[in-house]
Amino acid sequence: MRLTVILFIVLSFTLSAIKPAAAGQDVLTVAAASDLSFALNEISGLFEEETGVKVVVSLGSSGLLTRQIQAGAPFDLFFAANLRFIEELISGGHIIPDSVELYARGRIVLAVNKSSGLRAGDLEDLLAPEIKRVAIANPAHAPYGTAAMEALKGTGVWDGIKDKLVYGENVRQALQFIQTGNAPAGIVALSVAEVPEVTYTPIDPALHNPIDQAVAVVSTTKKEGLAREFIEFVNGEKGRPVMKRFGFMPPGGESF
Repeated sequence: MRLTVILFIVLSFTLSAIKPAAAGQDVLTVAAASDLSFALNEISGLFEEETGVKVVVSLGSSGLLTRQIQAGAPFDLFFAANLRFIEELISGGHIIPDSVELYARGRIVLAVNKSSGLRAGDLEDLLAPEIKRVAIANPAHAPYGTAAMEALKGTGVWDGIKDKLVYGENVRQALQFIQTGNAPAGIVALSVAEVPEVTYTPIDPALHNPIDQAVAVVSTTKKEGLAREFIEFVNGEKGRPVMKRFGFMPPGGESF
């Protein structure tokens, strides 16, 4: 019951945030993982310039967006930060199976608030007593939080800092904790780390499972053709350079 109420509240906020398009303008409604906030905003603008179709993006953790789609949220497309969420939706009949495509592989970085005066160049530095809080996305429903946890465990740091951890609902909120200094350091997505308030160091991708990110068309959409066109645009000659510029690796090891 409590989960149903939470989903209803979140879904209500999501729908209220969707602004109407111009009269007669086609609109695609997209659910997207928070690590895409900068890249997808730019790509959506390019798509609208080229096609006249407005793309309305609702950001959140992949796990929470998955629950919203299962609850009937009227999205046309879902850009997840991990393929497993798409696979979960396929099993429930919420995704058109042959629409699934990988679009990127994510990277994580160790980020530090510039004004904190602290230095952290590797994960072991987070054990320092002067670093009292460390922000990551919640591993329960955010793939970048899962990757952060795996990296911390892989370097033997997890047990020493787990009591310092503060969890963002998604990777953008974890970044905001670092930007404001509420947590002077943390682990976030490379794609959102290029902000004035922080410095960052890339984390070796061998320390965590690949963050293979996938997109698919939601089965209830009435705009399947447009949705597939947008996927092709993101994975095409206009979208991929933007993804690369925001720090995403190519999907499946191919070259951008």
